[in-house]
Amino acid sequence: MSPATRATAEPEPEPGLLLRLAGPLQSWGEHSHFNDRDTARFPTRSGITGLLAAAMGRRRGEPIDDLTRLSVTVRADRPGVLLRDLHTVGGGLPASQTVTTAEGKKRRGDTGTLLSHRAYLADAVFTVALTSTPAARDPRDAALLTECAEALRHPHWPPSLGRRSCPPEGPVLLGESDDALRHLVHLPLAAEAPGRSDLIGVEFFSDQRLDRLPVPDDLTTPDSYDAAHPTSQVNDEPLTFDPRRRSYRARPLYRRSLLLPASQYAGLGVPYLRKLDEYLAAHLNRRPEGSSR
Repeated sequence: MSPATRATAEPEPEPGLLLRLAGPLQSWGEHSHFNDRDTARFPTRSGITGLLAAAMGRRRGEPIDDLTRLSVTVRADRPGVLLRDLHTVGGGLPASQTVTTAEGKKRRGDTGTLLSHRAYLADAVFTVALTSTPAARDPRDAALLTECAEALRHPHWPPSLGRRSCPPEGPVLLGESDDALRHLVHLPLAAEAPGRSDLIGVEFFSDQRLDRLPVPDDLTTPDSYDAAHPTSQVNDEPLTFDPRRRSYRARPLYRRSLLLPASQYAGLGVPYLRKLDEYLAAHLNRRPEGSSR
């Protein structure tokens, strides 16, 4: 690689876990309230923290401070299609059986039917690096990552992709690495290669600067956001999942778009799983959980 195409500085490797979040439906609530349940276009910090806490068997009122120390970087292999669903609740029932109001009363017949709008990402696939960043590294992070990996291999409660009605299509954990971000960039993509005239960048999202990705600068698309500065803030940093005082705070959102080589696009279904299996065996000395080979 020539000096012109080499990244300006070699980032420090970040140890962490690699996850694969794929399923028929995913839903990562961003502004959800009551009967209006939206979804972000990528897995949120609160959703991934909740997935880990459930796998570890933590109840909703238990502390999650250790999990929120970890950084989440997401690669959108396939962003999916936004799907909206309409639910009705309580219609056609006698007044005594309609939905109870906040005051403990029953609704009248003309207000007995409630409408619920719910949004999902259909056919989406995301690859995630869960890392201990150099700037905020804690001596306990190595043990925490090992504990998270073991919990994902043998979850206490089933993992879900944002909502309990959205199970993953297979095991979530791909593996552990001393340089998780490098593998996040190079792992096979679960998508068909774009045509020559259809160069579409692969989107990365993170709570930390994305100029720390170990890639040459010339892979960044011309229209990419500035990887060193946040594009916005999102309110998805969980403080507690306690149902009586559930709360979140805002955190910065960094975005970057990279033109990854066509050879990295592994297609769909069995061809993709074979390439993923080969990559994990060659670079992480393991195959994904559940592999029969």
